[in-house]
Amino acid sequence: MVPGRSLPEAAATGDDPARSAGWQRELRSAVRTADALAKELRLSDDELAGARAAERSGFPIAIPPHYLSLVDRDDPNCPIRRQIVPRAAEQHISRGDLRDPLGEEAHEVAPELIRRYPDRALLLVTDRCAVYCRFCTRSRMVGGGGGARSLVKLAPALDYLRAHPEVKDLILSGGDPLTLTTEKLVAILRAVRDVPSIETIRLATRVPVVLPSRIDETLLAALRRFHPIWVMTHFNHPRELTPESSAACERLADAGFPVMNHTVLLRGVNADAATLAELFRGLVRLRVRPYYLLQADPVSGTGHLRTPLATGVALMEALQGRLSGIALPKLIVDTPGGLGKVPVGPDYVVSRGDGVTRFRSPRGVEVDYVDPE
Repeated sequence: MVPGRSLPEAAATGDDPARSAGWQRELRSAVRTADALAKELRLSDDELAGARAAERSGFPIAIPPHYLSLVDRDDPNCPIRRQIVPRAAEQHISRGDLRDPLGEEAHEVAPELIRRYPDRALLLVTDRCAVYCRFCTRSRMVGGGGGARSLVKLAPALDYLRAHPEVKDLILSGGDPLTLTTEKLVAILRAVRDVPSIETIRLATRVPVVLPSRIDETLLAALRRFHPIWVMTHFNHPRELTPESSAACERLADAGFPVMNHTVLLRGVNADAATLAELFRGLVRLRVRPYYLLQADPVSGTGHLRTPLATGVALMEALQGRLSGIALPKLIVDTPGGLGKVPVGPDYVVSRGDGVTRFRSPRGVEVDYVDPE
């Protein structure tokens, strides 16, 4: 315990080793090498070559035990496996691939602070993740060895936010902020809350999916003091809706944290309407709002996982009118170069003219909408 701090305060910041040992021990026992992966899974030649190349490339492997337990150990086409096991195709650069597809380096306004919109910014608080998804937008920098960013390193970013009160919404990302110790995370949140103009904080995290033991009462008690905090998580497939991850989401909701989900559209993982419908309905049952269905970013080496844009549009048309509105996300393209997110979808307008717009409804029936005179 830190000298001079009371026991309740220490518990609220997660300093009690007995409380935090479980999730940290699980994180330390993650599979991180090609050889360790080959002991757990029957790797194809393609996967083994990909894992060996990943070790050389600097884009690491990490799969904690909970998430590894969801993998079909014999099937290379398992939708969980495709997300986390490298393939040789990662070394292939497809047309349109970019090292930094969202132009984050060009939009870095202070060290670790990215601003692409007038009213919000993104603070990178660590480069570590509990799991390294093979379609990661920041594969250029995650796992690079820096680890948690100190308050000293983040000071210029906080100074920028104080000097720009038009920024109201701050997203904590990385890496995954929930891989930080609770004490470090609380210190960052306290520093952010000392910026008067920051109204809302978002935690961008995949931890509820891949390391649900992290979402414990100690963490929730520590974070509650900094409301309003929104949790932006990242389920991609119904198989990820395990009893453990479901309980983690319910704990977040019960503690007053709105939980929103980003699903990345991925070839061989979730690019069919039945899979997405099952996922989105399952999330709503957990009080998690399907927020975005993201067209996968054109990150170098991810062409084998991306779908044509027309696939996402067709899927949204298949789901429109068949899923409740609260279960239907927006299909989003985060435009290359960091120029902002654009919603896309099927075109239901048949014709326009003279104050009358003719629509094709999700039932396939054409109907007119008449403007007022």
